[in-house]
Amino acid sequence: MRQTAKLLSAGAFALLFALAPFARTAALHAQAQQQPPATPPATAQAPSPTFRVNVDLVTTDVIVRDQRNDQFIADLKPGEFEIYEDGVRQDLASLVLIHGGRAFNVQAPPPAPVQEGIILPRNRPTNDAAGRIFLLFIDDLHLDFQQTPRTRQLIEKMLKNLIHDGDMFGIVTTGTSSISQQLTYDRQVLESAIKRISGNALKPKEIISGGQGGSQGPTELRHRAQVAFSTAYDLMKNLEKVQNRRKAVLWISSGYDFNPFEKSRLDEEAQRFQTNADDLANDPFIRQTQSSQALAEADLVHEMAELTRAANRANATLYTIDPRGLIAGQDMDQEVDQQDWARYVQETQDSLRVLAEQTGGIAVVNQNDFDKALKRIDAETSDYYVLGYYSKNPDPTKRRRTVVVKATQKGVALNVVARKEYVLRPPPKPVSSTKK
Repeated sequence: MRQTAKLLSAGAFALLFALAPFARTAALHAQAQQQPPATPPATAQAPSPTFRVNVDLVTTDVIVRDQRNDQFIADLKPGEFEIYEDGVRQDLASLVLIHGGRAFNVQAPPPAPVQEGIILPRNRPTNDAAGRIFLLFIDDLHLDFQQTPRTRQLIEKMLKNLIHDGDMFGIVTTGTSSISQQLTYDRQVLESAIKRISGNALKPKEIISGGQGGSQGPTELRHRAQVAFSTAYDLMKNLEKVQNRRKAVLWISSGYDFNPFEKSRLDEEAQRFQTNADDLANDPFIRQTQSSQALAEADLVHEMAELTRAANRANATLYTIDPRGLIAGQDMDQEVDQQDWARYVQETQDSLRVLAEQTGGIAVVNQNDFDKALKRIDAETSDYYVLGYYSKNPDPTKRRRTVVVKATQKGVALNVVARKEYVLRPPPKPVSSTKK
């Protein structure tokens, strides 16, 4: 995955479909032509097809700051925003201001048409104390056990300096910590969960001793990453149901690499077979295995791209945090080839950078000042606008769509930060009617 960042630099990101899709059905009825009395009645025509049209509210987070002092502008009106999708100006349907972590409903979207026979409860208006949503995603499958105390201290800092009263939060782990707490306001839940967090990542020695495959080699690494990504993907789908709040996912992990310590694993394999590493590298079976592992790096790129698309559809921002902090070198007991180690560190850090950058977040990697990073996350999740519009493009085959948001205020030069495109959810696969 050496080119991960380049391959995903132009990756697409989708925005949240904040309102549930609704359908309007139009039935076309053909009128039977009048026949002469002498002729037999005309054969009944087949019923006309029914067409369904989905209409979804597209939402995006927008941060507007004064270019002179970098201060957030909190008094913009609906008429001071412009939204363009693929160059076509859209009509602003909703506008929610989040200022100081509190929500103010400036302009609500029109209610969706009610389908015949369905009675819906009245919508509750958004109050001014809605708070924020933080989801702590702790990938303990990719956290070294030695980093357990540091990880717990990091989460304690989040509870003290980032998650405030009125904020909702949940916590999910991927491995043996076995924590799955739905969104709650109860801070004691997080306090009790901190004590249960424990890293369970594979150590470099375990990966290297697994050789080119095996129970602890790259095959196991791919399995662990797929477990983590699958868990995160399900979380993104659930976050789609939450509307008009900025959803920050605090992703705590040491990163991902499907083909680490390649040279060290080959040397270990050569020692096991009592041969030279160069001779073993020319073995047809080893070369085929190495080729398949190189392809696995492309699989990692694909899985990360799918995950970032899901996050953008849910309008969720990933803030990736590596609790290893500033990495000066490997531990004395690891005995990993220095070049292998440097590549591994770079690769795992790049994977976290990609997840954050493609969803509008930041990656806190290779640094020890977590307090500064948490302050920035706090600021980005406290002051912003949520803009919504109904796309004027009815073509479902045009899945990738560019979005440009502009804001103007008389006498003030503004800096607007918003996502630049989104991707429609792929259509469901047709169900085969063939019976086996």
